This record gives sequence, structure tokens and C-alpha cells, in this order.
Amino acid sequence: MTSATGQTTRTASWTVSVRDDTGPIVLTGLRTSWEPLAKQSVVAALVVAAAVCSTLLPWLVVSDARWMWTGVGLAVAGLVGAGLMARWPGVARVELLVPAVDFFAVALLRYGTGDGSSVFTAIVVLPVIWVAANAGRKHVVWPVLATTGTLLLPYLLAPTPPAPSELVRLVIVVSTFGATAAVTNELARQAGLQLAAAQRRRRVAESEIDRAALVQQSLLPASADELPPEVRAVGVCIPARAVGGDFYDWFPTPDGAAFTLGDVMGKGVGAGMIAAAVRSVIRSTVDDDDAAVAVRRAAAGLATGSADLTSGQFTTCFHMRVDRDGTARWVDAGHGLTFLRTADGAVRTLRSEHLPIGVGTEWTSEPLDLVPGDVVVSVSDGVLDLFGGDLDSVDRLHDWLSRHPDPGSVVDGIATMAGATEHPDDVTVLCVAYRPDGA
Repeated sequence: MTSATGQTTRTASWTVSVRDDTGPIVLTGLRTSWEPLAKQSVVAALVVAAAVCSTLLPWLVVSDARWMWTGVGLAVAGLVGAGLMARWPGVARVELLVPAVDFFAVALLRYGTGDGSSVFTAIVVLPVIWVAANAGRKHVVWPVLATTGTLLLPYLLAPTPPAPSELVRLVIVVSTFGATAAVTNELARQAGLQLAAAQRRRRVAESEIDRAALVQQSLLPASADELPPEVRAVGVCIPARAVGGDFYDWFPTPDGAAFTLGDVMGKGVGAGMIAAAVRSVIRSTVDDDDAAVAVRRAAAGLATGSADLTSGQFTTCFHMRVDRDGTARWVDAGHGLTFLRTADGAVRTLRSEHLPIGVGTEWTSEPLDLVPGDVVVSVSDGVLDLFGGDLDSVDRLHDWLSRHPDPGSVVDGIATMAGATEHPDDVTVLCVAYRPDGA
């Protein structure tokens, strides 16, 4: 993994098991190899600072300098071990050996700086939390036992037995650190459950996006070979990061061919399902000469569908039927982004005041007589983002289309622009050229 600064950060995968009301849950993730080093740096710094302060400050007790500095050496050795884990992530499997060494280091520091009266006993809370943050109740028991050993070790090294008050102190301190370990472990468990829930939600979201992408791709025609030779059709749909409901389609009719570009409001599986429904209904009107029939039938189909799926949804749509002689009829359901480029390079918008499917209730088709060299270009609103995304975007698109007479060059050019920049919405283009000579 490379950071934003260009430095390489090693990572190691980890797997832990936690339990909730439904049983065990296995969590997986990544842990950066420098985490043990970061934790041990704090412990080692405090142990070294404690020894230095005890040596330099006269009001701090040094009861046994040899054991005190031995504890410092153990803490530094733990730091070296953590550094090796940062260098070779495979060594991190034995990470808990480092806090185990810290318990001994704190025990020797405590014995060398006043025994039971040492002011540095509290440092032991750091390895306690380090261990207890791992999943499993065993990571509560181990810190409690290690803390007990940390507090008892000075008594084993001392020539005289501890006073009864020291034993009371031992019980209280161990109980306090045991409670700390238990709380830390429970908090870590709850965090693990929240992580598991987040991972589930992410998997569901990714699965929905994958399914929506498949739906979106299934809406696109695979080839234009089935169309009559008088018309040439080219299209492309480039999804944004989130899958949307854009689609384009064409199919042969008894007298020529029909063409559709639709844009469902919203993104995800729901939008993809609505797009699939609209496309299927429009295709069912293959024998109806009036292009508006397709839109009316699509609106009626959605109106009788599930309210949960279609509530608040609408679809903008452009649909056109072209006969072999160039006679065409088109209907625009709130789309407004379809243009006619004539053979002389002039570009005009095919305007309509009709509302989108799901909002409007009535649509009528408009006639259009195509002549050789005419190209009808319909785009989704994501294309406007490639031309500035402001009020002048349509004018810029007009100018650009006037310089691109070939449908293939239009589609390729917009696809190139979409691939060169981030676009928040799907980029969809449908080009239909009337070429009675088959060129």
C-alpha cells in the first residue's frame, strides 16, 4: 500500500471471531505493520523517562538501579521487536509477546524505583489495554494474571516478606486493572460487532451495485446488424461510480427501426429495474406506428406497478421510429436532450413540452423527415457535465456536434471525454444516421 506521501506502508490481514446474539462472527480486515511499533514506542518512552527521572530527581526513589535499568532494557528490547514487526509483517503474528515483555519491564522498574511505593506502577495499564483490546475473554484473564505477576515479582526479589497492607494494595490494584481489562475487551467486542455490521452493509451494497450493473448492461443492444441498411445506429453507456438507470435501445420494426434513450431518476437496483420495465414495454409496441403509444404504455405499466418501487420515481425518455424512406415520428417525455444534425452541419434541438414518464399523463408524437446525411443524437444529462455542466453546456454541445458529422466519431469522442475525467452521472449517447445509400 502506498500512502499519499509516496511512502510504502506494509499491511497484514487479520481475522478475529466475536459473538453476538446470532452466534460467532468472523471479522477480517487489514492491520498496518507499524501498529505494534506505535504502541510499544509509548510504553518504552514512559519506562525510559521513569528511569531517567528517578536517576536525576533526588525526591524520586531508586531502590535498586540494576533492576531498574534491566526493566528499561526489556522495554527497549520490546521496541526493537516491534520494529522488526514493522519491517517484516509476518513477525506480527507473535505481537502479544511484546506486551508480555512489558509486564516484566514494569515489574523490574517498580522494584528498582521504590518497590511498593513506586510511582510508576500505573504504566502497567498500557500493556493491559494492549492485550485486552483483542477479541476473546482469554485476553481479559491474561492481563489480570500478568498484572498480578508484575506486582508480585518485586516481593519475590525482596529479602523480606511484604506487609499485610501491601497485600491489600495488591488485591485492589489487580481488581482495578482487571476491571479495566474487562471494559476494554467489551468495548473492543462491541466495536467488532459494529465493524461486522458495517462489513455486511458494504457487501450488500456492493452486491446491489454489481446486480444493477448487470441489469444496466443487459438493457443495451448487442449489435445493430438487425436494423435495416437505411439507418445506422451507434450508442454507448458509460456508468459513473454508482450505477444509474440510463439505457439506450433499438429494434427493427415492420417499416424500419425504433430507437430509445431513457434516464431513470436515481441510481442502484431500483432505477435499473424501472429502466428494464420501461425498455420492455416500449419494445412491446413494435407494431404501433405512433411513437407516443410506447411512452403511454410505459407510463401505464409503471402506474400499475409496486408503489414501493415507483413512488417518487420518474423517467425521461426519447423514442423515435424511422421508416426506410426517412419518415420519422418522435416523442420526448421530459428528456429535452435530443438534437438533429443536418448534412450541412446545422444543429437544432428537438423540443417538446411533454413531462417525464411518472409525472405526465399524455404524450403526442412529432413528425420528422430525415434526408441523407441527417444524424439524430440523443444524450443523457451526464453528457452535459462533460461540456461544463452549466447553462451554456447545450450551446457547447451544439458547436461540438456541428464539427462531428459521423455517428461513430460522436460516440467515440464523448466516450473519450468521459474516460478522461470523473463524471458524477452516467454518460449515455445514442446516434442515429439516415443513410439510404447504406454508406
